[in-house]
Amino acid sequence: MTPRLDMIGLVVSDMAASLAFYRRLGLDVPADADDQPHVEAALPGGLRIGWDTEETIRSIDPSWTRPTGDGRRELAFLCDSPAEVDALYAELTGAGHPGHLKPWDAFWGQRYAVVLDPDGCGVSLFAPSEPAT
Repeated sequence: MTPRLDMIGLVVSDMAASLAFYRRLGLDVPADADDQPHVEAALPGGLRIGWDTEETIRSIDPSWTRPTGDGRRELAFLCDSPAEVDALYAELTGAGHPGHLKPWDAFWGQRYAVVLDPDGCGVSLFAPSEPAT
């Protein structure tokens, strides 16, 4: 048997804030989950994403400590168009989430931006660049 990736797990300091952020990115997170210690949502293709509070992780592993520094995890969301990258970045930063990299036309052929989630982790927004006309 070959193991397969089944779930991406995120440890969060504020469940409600984290879920609100990821709902803005279109994830179908249960509406009544904000005060739960563990939450899961199905992703296209059968993969799942899960959130656990820091308290939940400490109850499983008492030696766990909050990571420090940047770049410990990053999720990337494919958008339908370069305009959607810009609009979503504006929506998230307008809602108070810090922008890390403003939308730009990357040399590798994508419109690309990074915003930080409530725990300070980078979330990339990208779309293929529109072909030159």
